[in-house]
Amino acid sequence: MTKWLSRLSYKYGRYYISNLILYIIIGQTAVFAFNFLFPTEQGGIVQFLTFDRARIFSGEVWRVVSFILVPPNNNPILMVFFMILYYNIGRSLEQTWGGFYFNVYYFLGVILAIAGGFIAGYADITFLNMSLFIAFAAIFPNYTLLLFFILPVKIKYLAIIDLIGLAILFIISDLSIKLSIALSLVNIVIFFWNDFYPKIRDKWKYRKVRSNWKKYNRIESTGFNGNLS
Repeated sequence: MTKWLSRLSYKYGRYYISNLILYIIIGQTAVFAFNFLFPTEQGGIVQFLTFDRARIFSGEVWRVVSFILVPPNNNPILMVFFMILYYNIGRSLEQTWGGFYFNVYYFLGVILAIAGGFIAGYADITFLNMSLFIAFAAIFPNYTLLLFFILPVKIKYLAIIDLIGLAILFIISDLSIKLSIALSLVNIVIFFWNDFYPKIRDKWKYRKVRSNWKKYNRIESTGFNGNLS
């Protein structure tokens, strides 16, 4: 992780919410249950929680943060699957990084989503959830997930599919979605830069050396170095 994260942890590492993902999931489940039990044509309680820039500027300031409690879907079966999956992801990341780092990752993602919301007018945590999934897959690539509780799939393949989907969505979507996707990946860059950058650098150096080696062999075999003088 970057040096500034280490310094931040050294100064404030004792300040964090333990088991943060559990509280997020409990909040989303409560909203889901309320909507399921008391549905309305306008969308139930969710309509009062979503991020809406115009309504925030009209005085509904709770929407700045309440959007993180909006459930990811309206299907009870998918909601159960989501709860189990993201609880395991959140707990695993917290146990691997420590509570402080996980809090920074999640709340930084929320702050970036809010920033994007004020620029574009709307925000949700869909792409933040995807970034959690990708982070988990980067750390535990061979973790086997029972897709829909039946089909065993290594999570790294699902993460690759997610990244391809994000790339396609980024290309075909409007500016607001592009912004949301880009901001959601900032956490990935910050937290995994020290892992990705050396590999990218070494691969670039290898390709450069290999290219020079091929060029040298070509010159040796032909006796021509491209200089006509």
